[in-house]
Amino acid sequence: MSEVSKRSNTINFIERKASSAAFRKLYADGMGLVEETAAYLDGDGRAEAKKLSRIAATLYAAESMRLTTRLMQIASWLLLQRALNSGEMSREQMMSEKKKIRLDTSSAKVSTNGWEELPDAFQLLVKRSLRLQAYVQRLDQDLFGEPMAAPMPAMSNDNPVGSQIELLRTAFAAR
Repeated sequence: MSEVSKRSNTINFIERKASSAAFRKLYADGMGLVEETAAYLDGDGRAEAKKLSRIAATLYAAESMRLTTRLMQIASWLLLQRALNSGEMSREQMMSEKKKIRLDTSSAKVSTNGWEELPDAFQLLVKRSLRLQAYVQRLDQDLFGEPMAAPMPAMSNDNPVGSQIELLRTAFAAR
């Protein structure tokens, strides 16, 4: 049997998963998390952030930016995969666009000064987004075989001044 014949008879379970009901659920869950996060940050989160200490408020601002960046990257990946699945884009077009997506947005360590002050609902959104990002990274690796960039290391607590400077850099970095 020729190599082409062997490949055409092979079932690619990962590609099937990416166009299955499981993907539709992942898509719905991911987009739902984007909407839930936006509603929280524009509503209760805004009110809760005003009650935080200066350190926690700075951390909240930095984590909010990381959270929204992470979710927008995930949403972009999901939209590209959906476009590929529906035939709206060719694999080549999708791969070209996919190069613009980064699925490696990190988060501060939970031991970072001020983390325990952050609202529970906010902390949960961050944790859920990190789990979703890790899942999408694994799926992307399985589908496309390209290693994703390693996540940026979380801030270190070895130097409290360094941690605060990193928070400020993150909070005011141009994106």
